[in-house]
Amino acid sequence: MSSTPDVSVVIPTCDRPDLVTRAVRSALAQSVAEIEVIVVVDGADADTQAALAAIPDPRLRVLPLPERSGAPNARNVGVQAARARWTAFLDDDDEWLPRKLEVQLALAATATVASPIVASRLVNRTPRAEFVLPRRLPRPGEPICEYLTVRRGLFHGDGFIQTSTIMAPTALLRRVPFAVGLRRQQELDWTLRALAHDDVRLLMAPEPLVLWHQDEDRPRISLSSPWAAQLEWLRATRPLLTPKAYAAIAMSVIASMAATTRSPAVFRLLLADARRNGAPSAIDYLTYLQIWLVTPQLRHTLRDRILDRRRRRPAAPAGTTDRTVAAQVPPVTTPTRTEALNRQP
Repeated sequence: MSSTPDVSVVIPTCDRPDLVTRAVRSALAQSVAEIEVIVVVDGADADTQAALAAIPDPRLRVLPLPERSGAPNARNVGVQAARARWTAFLDDDDEWLPRKLEVQLALAATATVASPIVASRLVNRTPRAEFVLPRRLPRPGEPICEYLTVRRGLFHGDGFIQTSTIMAPTALLRRVPFAVGLRRQQELDWTLRALAHDDVRLLMAPEPLVLWHQDEDRPRISLSSPWAAQLEWLRATRPLLTPKAYAAIAMSVIASMAATTRSPAVFRLLLADARRNGAPSAIDYLTYLQIWLVTPQLRHTLRDRILDRRRRRPAAPAGTTDRTVAAQVPPVTTPTRTEALNRQP
């Protein structure tokens, strides 16, 4: 491909040839044709390279890394190789709906700042149900760190950002790279650090543009991240957070990891840290208690029933793609316009 593409798509992968080829095909099927798809293979992986070699599209580029270094580094490598003004990320186990980049480029054109981060809603597909996240868009003047972290009820999902929804200027992604070595909250960490720059704002497309496949029986790094390392990250990130946001992360995200220890000492430590460095709300205290006292399986069941989440449909008939099924998701109530959102104070 000789001309400069409109968007560079970066997909990190490792040892999942079937999943990454599905992701690649969803990127190549975008309504925006002038793109390049850069798959960064994280370490020796002959099966994945062979599967990608079987996709006959000149827009696809494969960058194998000699050693495994994690998804954040693989994304950074892809960004350095990107040729387009815009770079969009796609995790290897997710898919894009066909107009994802088209909608985001149109939204980016409305930006009033030099470096907008353009994200979107997504369809969260699990073995139990599928539903749209986030449940709402940011309110005018709402600190983005609070939008992304503070709960308005017992269940997360009011505000949300996920890597496969993010499109941003390539220059911004080079200026603010992903944090290598961080095993969880990678997109939140990057978003907070990027928004600390005066020329950056967050724009959210109101429609779901991504299929987020959460196969809960598949091992995920995000489910095994040590709580102590995550608490260390939170303390280092404190200058980018309001007290409400700090308490919400400590008493929900980190608590979800720490609760598996069943340790009274850890229970007291996290609670004390949240109160010392944050400003917990009544919802935070209730969330904290239910995380420690209620099993994850029961929480999932209660969450789906209370939020009236739609049960998964039967397998799609032959000739029907996941994108066709996801496009039939009932629309969610959204504001009549998408707003450029102010950076957190």
